[in-house]
Amino acid sequence: MDIDANALAAIVRRILEETPADAPMDIPVGVSNRHIHLTREHTDILFGKDYELQPIKDLSQPGQYACKECLTIIGPSLRPIENVRVLGPLRKDTQVEISRTDSYTLKVKPPVRESGKIAGSAGITIVGPKGVVTINEGCIIANRHIHMSLEDGARFGVKDCDYVTVDVNGERRTRFYDVQVRVSDAFRLEMHVDTDDANAAGIGNGAKVHIVKE
Repeated sequence: MDIDANALAAIVRRILEETPADAPMDIPVGVSNRHIHLTREHTDILFGKDYELQPIKDLSQPGQYACKECLTIIGPSLRPIENVRVLGPLRKDTQVEISRTDSYTLKVKPPVRESGKIAGSAGITIVGPKGVVTINEGCIIANRHIHMSLEDGARFGVKDCDYVTVDVNGERRTRFYDVQVRVSDAFRLEMHVDTDDANAAGIGNGAKVHIVKE
């Protein structure tokens, strides 16, 4: 993503002027359960031609939402995982995001990836009320990442696709390494982890973490 250097410099100056030196640098956490992103083609197969997904809840990131629709996923174990939530809006590639624990149930081997980077990832079968879709790639374990606005990126001194270390000071103190930072004017500040990471650290939605200054 190209960012105008002068505009970024102006943001940095304003942040430094307006933010007290002792301002808190906490980052809220969002715990991501297993979910599915669909293409138009696969939505038609799974739910019927020209079917429109029904949003039921806005998510933390602008323009993203949870849908009423849930699907079943099946891997080589033939042990299905049911009621996997569909998230909108539609995408150019179908993507299934699961946890490592889910992968043991399904007997699939998804790589840990940035969302959208599905080349060479695991295949999986998706079952809907009107049809079945088998994708040869698209099943991943999402990497740990932090969404930031341009202002937040300036405040934390990071840029898009940097990697940082994050501390969790809760009942099960944990340090997460290699956390990817995603900076965009379309994002709101939030760190996303999956249910395995959240359970290991003893945290839930709304918990606060902070970047380690190394």
